[in-house]
Amino acid sequence: MSIKVHSIGYDDVIKSTVLTGETTYRYALESIYPLINRFSAQRKLQNQSFYDRLRKDILKGCLMPPITLALVDVGNPTTIDLKEASRYSNDNISKGYVLDGMQRLNTLFSIKDEQDFPYEKSLYLSIIISSNKDMLLYRMITLNNGQRPMTPRHQIEVLTEELFDFESLDIEIQSEKERGEKVKRGSFNLSDISKGYLAFFSDSVHNENNKIISEKMDEIIVGKIMNAAVVEDGLQFQQVLELIDKFSTSEVGKSWLMTQNNLIGFCVGVKKSFDFLGELTATDFGVYANKFEDAFKGINAAKVNLGKYRRELSKKYIENLSDFKDFDDIELLTYFSDETVG
Repeated sequence: MSIKVHSIGYDDVIKSTVLTGETTYRYALESIYPLINRFSAQRKLQNQSFYDRLRKDILKGCLMPPITLALVDVGNPTTIDLKEASRYSNDNISKGYVLDGMQRLNTLFSIKDEQDFPYEKSLYLSIIISSNKDMLLYRMITLNNGQRPMTPRHQIEVLTEELFDFESLDIEIQSEKERGEKVKRGSFNLSDISKGYLAFFSDSVHNENNKIISEKMDEIIVGKIMNAAVVEDGLQFQQVLELIDKFSTSEVGKSWLMTQNNLIGFCVGVKKSFDFLGELTATDFGVYANKFEDAFKGINAAKVNLGKYRRELSKKYIENLSDFKDFDDIELLTYFSDETVG
């Protein structure tokens, strides 16, 4: 048995086709389990004892809880019938992602050689077909909310590298592993892009705070994501990356964007000024980046948390750039002064 689709629905929130179906443990091990290795930073299998009960139950014949898969398809087939949906799922499974169920698949794999392993037992699936990568991340976070194995920050870090088309961009983006082997001068750090994506997705420049217990911070971030309505505003992060790529043809603009806190502020501010920014040339952006820096130098570093204010002010500067474009350095510093009072 491969994948057999039983029903087709449509999720109006994430604007995606959702299939429900079933397969067997055998097919899951052969064709779905390998998908968890698509993530270069996939979450590790939890403590072995955590899933001991599930292992024993599977060998006794229990039905494993359903898992959720996802496929990115710009066409997002919404008018297919069950037969076509089954064929589509099987033809495209190698391009899928495991949104929910990675630990269960690991558990299944760990007992596949047991004498009584039920290879032909049914495994039920939910398959989300979306044209928008941001929608998939939203659903992944809502599915995993409250589970400790993978924090929202980790999910975004993993998917940033896996889902986005960096090869279509002229800028170089390196992971920590790649930078450890050899740093390419002028390359963006993948972790900075990931933090920018988290800021974009949560509509917040403040997603790290060592004064808050990590688990509570994760809950706060999930709450921000739920309230940010990123699935409703239409702007996709790939478009933001393309804008960063465009502005990076100016060395001044690129240098400004390669500063992590500026990038974080940019990724939030762009949501309110994308159309205006889209009309700018890289040279124009470089001029505005210089103006920001000239004004920012007037802030007394000994009196404020510069990182915090750089994130906040770069966000406000970018989202209101159409209003600030004719400001001189003193006028902009006056605005910064008002924003840093208290």
